[in-house]
Amino acid sequence: MTPLILTSLADLHNFNLDTIIDVRSPAEYADDHLPGAINLPVLSDVERVEVGTIYKQVSPFNARKIGGALVAQNTAAHLQGSLASKDGAWQPLVYCWRGGQRSGAFATILDHVGWRVKLLKGGYQSYRREIVQTLYKTELPHRLMLISGSTGTAKTALLHQLLAKGAQVLDLEKIAAHRGSLFGGIGTAQPSQKMFESCIASELAILDPNKITFVEAESSKVGERLIPPSLWALMADAPRIQIIAALEARSAFLCRAYSDLTQDKTALRKLLDKLRPYHSGERIDQWHAQAQTKDWQTLAAGLITDHYDPRYAKSTAVKNQAVFRIELPDLEENTLSQTAGELHARFS
Repeated sequence: MTPLILTSLADLHNFNLDTIIDVRSPAEYADDHLPGAINLPVLSDVERVEVGTIYKQVSPFNARKIGGALVAQNTAAHLQGSLASKDGAWQPLVYCWRGGQRSGAFATILDHVGWRVKLLKGGYQSYRREIVQTLYKTELPHRLMLISGSTGTAKTALLHQLLAKGAQVLDLEKIAAHRGSLFGGIGTAQPSQKMFESCIASELAILDPNKITFVEAESSKVGERLIPPSLWALMADAPRIQIIAALEARSAFLCRAYSDLTQDKTALRKLLDKLRPYHSGERIDQWHAQAQTKDWQTLAAGLITDHYDPRYAKSTAVKNQAVFRIELPDLEENTLSQTAGELHARFS
């Protein structure tokens, strides 16, 4: 077995590997893992708790004996299952929490089979240290350009168009699985904070820091996920492009972008009720009535003018001035595509 030492996140792209294997339990893997890693647990969540309890309450020897048997059984299942088709040239990287017993036992068996196994020294913890170093303690070298604008100005859609034009883009809402507002849930759970940071670091690692990277202007949180400090500091100092559009265009765009909410009136009602601390009961009732009659554009326009625009004005009062302002006649796909092409030509 060959031990690999992670000295920077860039090493993950330079190692000569076929597969990265995380042998931790499914719950540990779900919380966070190395980019592209597959999960072949040598202990299930239940087994891990059982062995840990025996270690503390009975003896370390008994825990290792029982754990060893379970690891052997589970490794055999992986050899007969997920790994059955691997040929002799296959080169995996194996890791666990600290790079200790679980990964060592699994890697030893794979090594005896004849595969050229690499073992991550320090395990997941060594990787997590690099994430913290990159996103909490280091000044990022990237050049960002923020796409800003009031709610409903199609910032995310413009970001997607920029990506289609070949521009460098960091899509934080996609990574966070959230559209960044009270109404921004997409029906799936957000990643853990650690996984959110891992995905950000992975994206940053493949971006050319000498080129402009377009990022949507966000608050410090996307849903329940915090933008890590190094990236937030970079965003706070980044120049911005402000998108401006008429209320009618914005409300029409919101009706398209949030069409999923119009299909679930119960969920929409609960979200509208969350605005009660900020608006009169009469205004909330009006919005409920508009939802009941499917007057979506009036509802969207009211939310923009009464709720979102006042808050956007406060949040941007102390932020950087825009590089320039772009006033769009509408927010249709063709207009956004043309605008993205012009921005890409100018800044990329």
